[in-house]
Amino acid sequence: MATWFVTGASRGIGAEIARAALAEGNNVVVGVRNPERVPDDLKNSDRVLAVALDVSDNDSIPQAVEAAVDRFGGIDVLVNNAGRGLLGALEEITDAEARSLFDLNVFGLINVTRAVLPVMRKQGSGKLVHIGSRSGFEGEPGVSLYSASKFAVAGVSEALAAEMAPFGIQSMVVEPGVFRTDFLDASSLSVAANRIADYDNTPAHVTLDWIDKANHAQLGDPVKGAALIVEVTSGDKLPTHLYLGRDTLERIEAKVRQISNDVSAWREKSTATAHEDAA
Repeated sequence: MATWFVTGASRGIGAEIARAALAEGNNVVVGVRNPERVPDDLKNSDRVLAVALDVSDNDSIPQAVEAAVDRFGGIDVLVNNAGRGLLGALEEITDAEARSLFDLNVFGLINVTRAVLPVMRKQGSGKLVHIGSRSGFEGEPGVSLYSASKFAVAGVSEALAAEMAPFGIQSMVVEPGVFRTDFLDASSLSVAANRIADYDNTPAHVTLDWIDKANHAQLGDPVKGAALIVEVTSGDKLPTHLYLGRDTLERIEAKVRQISNDVSAWREKSTATAHEDAA
């Protein structure tokens, strides 16, 4: 029996991860802004602890971690799931909108991880699972700032995999495609308030028009996705990246081809930038 700590677990893929972990016999700490919104099937289990947690509020994080350790004696798996989306061309997004997004998607993740790491180091073991996005390896029009936040998550996770290895702690970034949750609802997705008409009928605004058609009709099944996340995490060794979903696999393969083409085109001149006396 392991103890899982899942942020943003009141709905969506966070709640499904909590359910899947619970079904495998684990203890689960669900971090939610409002514990009253925890689904009944999770709330009524004696192996589930709901803690009030707003990951963008630094004061609430240590209390939530302490409550988890007091109840279950440690934290074996941290799932950094809390986050939201932001749509709009880069020029349309204000500084306040961008900073608010990063406070949740990036700094919230960093601060929760920073609070849990001493627990895991003391145990000599632990697994960090960061929910990134397909947009975390491929910048897409209309979601530039969201992509930037998820690129940051991937970079943090890769660095942690190396930093924490001496302590027996592993790190993995999960990069899902579009899953059929309420992520495209206004409760999880913001649109830049400043809309510039010049971007109409361009790729940046095509994404905005796509949302209404895609919402609750996405390709991925969150129950199946969560089950795979739990299966992979329960294994002995985490992959550095878990590319989750058919669309993600298609896009990562396209990304690999793009990288190969870019490298091939400029390899010789790029190599030639070294000092002549360099070995």
